[in-house]
Amino acid sequence: MSQSNVGGEPHRGVEGVPQRMRIGSQLGIHWNFFVYMMLFVLMLIVLLWSFQIVFFEQIYKAIKINEIKRAVDAITINLDQTDDKLDTLAERIAQDYEVCMYIFDAQGNQMISKHYRIDCAIHRMDDMNISLLYYSALISGGEKLTFLPQNDFRYLRYSMNDYYGDVPNEDSGRGEGIIYTRVAYSPARDNDFIIIMNTTISPVGSTVRTLRTELVLISVIMTVAALALSLLLARRVANPIIRINAGAKLLAEGNYNVRFRVSGYREIVELSETLTYAAEELSKTEKLQRELIANISHDLRTPLTMIEGYAEMMRDIPGENTPENMQIIIDETKRLSSLVNDVLDISRLQTGTQQLSLEDFNLTETIREVIGRFSKLTEQDGWTIQFNFDTEVTVNADRTRILQVIYNFINNAITHSGGDKLVIVNQRVIRRADKNSVRIEVIDHGEGIAPENLPYIWDRYYKVDKLHRRAQTGSGLGLSIVKSILELHGARYGVESKLGEGSTFWFEL
Repeated sequence: MSQSNVGGEPHRGVEGVPQRMRIGSQLGIHWNFFVYMMLFVLMLIVLLWSFQIVFFEQIYKAIKINEIKRAVDAITINLDQTDDKLDTLAERIAQDYEVCMYIFDAQGNQMISKHYRIDCAIHRMDDMNISLLYYSALISGGEKLTFLPQNDFRYLRYSMNDYYGDVPNEDSGRGEGIIYTRVAYSPARDNDFIIIMNTTISPVGSTVRTLRTELVLISVIMTVAALALSLLLARRVANPIIRINAGAKLLAEGNYNVRFRVSGYREIVELSETLTYAAEELSKTEKLQRELIANISHDLRTPLTMIEGYAEMMRDIPGENTPENMQIIIDETKRLSSLVNDVLDISRLQTGTQQLSLEDFNLTETIREVIGRFSKLTEQDGWTIQFNFDTEVTVNADRTRILQVIYNFINNAITHSGGDKLVIVNQRVIRRADKNSVRIEVIDHGEGIAPENLPYIWDRYYKVDKLHRRAQTGSGLGLSIVKSILELHGARYGVESKLGEGSTFWFEL
């Protein structure tokens, strides 16, 4: 049992913070859902605004540059084609990419000219500017990317100050031209060629304004949806967990009648069912513990009463200090010691502190020894213990513990035997492909055990008949000890029983 801290300082958690204060200061699951959901939505909104507004122009510009470079690549690797094929390719590229194109040889002879933009810059250049582009490409390693503002795109210039209202800025519609120049060598033609392409990065101001308006609406919708979703999740997940937590507190306080009946997701339902099962099992355990205490108290009271009575009689009545009375006191003292030892055995076996002392011994002889211990009882009260075996068997096990198992089985059979007062002990060898084993069966013809009680008779505190009956020998705690001993040996064990016909307890080594 854990120590309580009643009247003392509150339990201290990490870094000296009181445990209850630390738990109470944490956010509830409702608020956690809300905070995490809003953070997630905020992150999505920031990403959308960043890529659609802030970086939109840069991304668009990078795409246009990549397009014109791919177009020049296509021309470069096809310079060895015939003039007709090269002209057809240039025509297609100019149409698909909406570019203007010049191709000159190193001597300045024009080979191809494609003019597909009204704002084309290279077709308005003179020979000197074309030469400058060529030499700039040579200096730059064979290619040159040039940007130039397209002032000529706007034929009407005005000042915003000359007008009333919200008039467009003259810079808002200005685009930017791209001229890409590359010097390439054609082995088939044995000559250098200058490829010049021109395209325009269209103004994106109106596009950005459209996207901004859309993003404002999207942001509002996402925020409202996130709030609604967080409330829904809190209701579907948090509320059942809160109810489970409340029930668990009642369970911790010892209220084993609490039942966890919640609906929702599969994991939450499984958790509630598991806790309900745990509450039922704890309730059974507590009830059986009370019964055990009552039974042990009864078994302790009987020998103590007899010891006290005979001792007082021997003290007060002359002539009663006889060997017979002394033997009764000794027998009851041994019974009391046996009961205490059985309780200690249960504790040691089920806590794993009991160690086995394995040895080779004659199991058949051990069974005969146990039967011999019951000989006085069988002679006086008419019991018959019949032992059947086909051969002497030697096993490797803890002899003392196996003897205790057989003793408990036989004692249990005598206690619950029927009117014929017959107990049958069978020993038979079972031969299997992997290994042989020996099976011991102890059979009685008593009242039997109901099928619904069979799974529980090995439990530590379980008792089939609630009326406590004092066994002729032993402590009445044998089956729980037997279970622990056989499980330590890795042995198979079980019981077969029918009401009104008797029971067969067995184990295999």
